[in-house]
Amino acid sequence: MKKNLAKQVFQFKETNCTIIADDESAINTAVSSIRFHRKQLERYIQAHPKFLYSLQPVPVDNEPRIVRLMADASEKANVGPMAAVAGVLADLAVEDMVLAGSEVAVVENGGEVSAVSNQPVDIALSAGDSPLSRQIGFRLKEFPVGVATSSGLFSHALSFGEAEAVTIFALNAGLADAAATAAGNLIKGDDWSEAVERGIKEALRIEGVRGVFIVYRGIVGKAGQVPQLIKVNTEKEAGAV
Repeated sequence: MKKNLAKQVFQFKETNCTIIADDESAINTAVSSIRFHRKQLERYIQAHPKFLYSLQPVPVDNEPRIVRLMADASEKANVGPMAAVAGVLADLAVEDMVLAGSEVAVVENGGEVSAVSNQPVDIALSAGDSPLSRQIGFRLKEFPVGVATSSGLFSHALSFGEAEAVTIFALNAGLADAAATAAGNLIKGDDWSEAVERGIKEALRIEGVRGVFIVYRGIVGKAGQVPQLIKVNTEKEAGAV
């Protein structure tokens, strides 16, 4: 990305973001958005604790927008709604940045990336101790786009799988987040190639998923519309997946 961009790292409770924009005011817009929507989610969860703990989709009615978007993503991927929380927060922040006039709006939230941009955005693959981690990445050129990575070995998020990384490219980050969890849950067992194929099949069945990139036991699988692979200089990257 060009160097004349504003960048800020922002942390609010468990939310840890890197925000990039072509205007400082858009950074402030993103911060306000994240605070607002997270507080709405917290209030909803206090009244509906099942939404926090369920590992299956939870029906919702006319609830706050963040709740509806999380529920919709989880239903498409058939996982619990909290599997989409980081991605949806990023999506909502980017949406508000664009509405405020920003032409470059990138929010990386705990590894999930939502981006709208008038120039390419380079992101790094983060897969813990995997040899590929922080060595390769992806050049995003088609927007809007959501990117999310689930890991059964290195992530703090709940996963029932064993993959080093399952990276999903989708219409938005909330859907990518949920789909990465769904596909990642299936990648385990001694037949490594079959496990990768199983994860790919699961990811591509989910409406709105564009592409999938999987690293498991040294095997790399990809399918669908995966952006250009690049060698990463992490000191210059906009965000990290």
